[in-house]
Amino acid sequence: MQNYDLLVVGGGLSGVAAAVAAAREGLRVLLVERAGCLGGAMSNCSVYPFMSYTLTDTDGSKRVLSAGIFAEMCRRHEELGGVSERGWQPEIFKIMLDQMLLEAGVEILFHTQLIGAVTEGRRIKAVRLAQKSGTVEISADFFIDASGDGDLMVFAGCDFQLGRESDNLCQPMTTCFKLSNVDLKKYKADKPRLQELYKQYQAEGKIKNPRENILIFGNLGEGILHFNTTRVIKMDPTDSAALSKAELEARSQVIEMYNFLRTNSEAFENSTIISIASEIGVRESRKLRGVHTLTADELINCVDFEDSVALGKYDIDIHNPEGTGTYIYRFKPGEYYRVPYRSLLPKELDNMLVAGRCLSATHEAHSAVRIMPICTCLGEAAGVAAAEAIHSGKTAHTLDVSAVQKKLVAGGAQIH
Repeated sequence: MQNYDLLVVGGGLSGVAAAVAAAREGLRVLLVERAGCLGGAMSNCSVYPFMSYTLTDTDGSKRVLSAGIFAEMCRRHEELGGVSERGWQPEIFKIMLDQMLLEAGVEILFHTQLIGAVTEGRRIKAVRLAQKSGTVEISADFFIDASGDGDLMVFAGCDFQLGRESDNLCQPMTTCFKLSNVDLKKYKADKPRLQELYKQYQAEGKIKNPRENILIFGNLGEGILHFNTTRVIKMDPTDSAALSKAELEARSQVIEMYNFLRTNSEAFENSTIISIASEIGVRESRKLRGVHTLTADELINCVDFEDSVALGKYDIDIHNPEGTGTYIYRFKPGEYYRVPYRSLLPKELDNMLVAGRCLSATHEAHSAVRIMPICTCLGEAAGVAAAEAIHSGKTAHTLDVSAVQKKLVAGGAQIH
């Protein structure tokens, strides 16, 4: 059986950051990804753009909160020819992520699905994986769950929360899609009318999508618009049958929206669907119940955690799990929050951390910290922590967090 210093489950931005950070600290790292490319929600679910990660202070000055490896990703994307102020060119980003992993010496297994974990006491000994060639067990000294849905932590027996605490409902799922050949000048002029007409159609039962408005992003090129507007509610993202129904429902909403726009606006009469995400996007599913559960009050009060490993200022942004409406709490200029190391730390295990959106947080707090820039920083923190634990002979619980913080800061990360 092969053995690694660190095994990372999930090749999204948090998993890539974790693997790269650990490999740069000298660990032999294997990253396991069920798809055929890196990027996770960005690549497979076409999530776009990056939500806000820059702080504007009361005097107008700016500070990048999500820095470190995330900032390096953005820079390298531009160096490869990617151009976009807040977002990216997805295909270039995929190639850039390949390059980062290979340069760091990380080994990669694509098309490989986690199907189990072998535990002994407070340690994971190995994971079971399904591949084209069959099933295998691979062991490691340390593990990071960057799967998004917390697959490894569940197989390993960790406590978790599904969705919100009151009823286990998760934020809605969304299938993103893009249209080309849109007359952007006409669209900008027609946008207010279309939003009102959409609501009218919805009230008349002509639109079944429960989302309250049409959510569209640009900056992808001439005549191209990105739609983050389908909404599938009351379905469990961790249940295969429900997830399959959600995929079908979301694609039916895609064609519903496309036909609505073509029929009712000259801006879209010659438009074409050029892409529909290969997987529905999941905002929320399983979340670790870890050593510390991050709360909305802690974000709102800007609590300065002693073990802070990442910063953010994105709003508390809760898409209604039951239907129409989105609750938003906006942070004031100059305000930002911290994410503690303890929110990546399971109570039950000594050699595993989580990274990305399966961190330990309440439903409300999670809605703010789930965004890709913050998740990338959490991945970097987990990777550095794994290296610190192995090099010092400590566990995830007994390692020196201040040493992790010093290494993060030395790598350009922001933690306070």
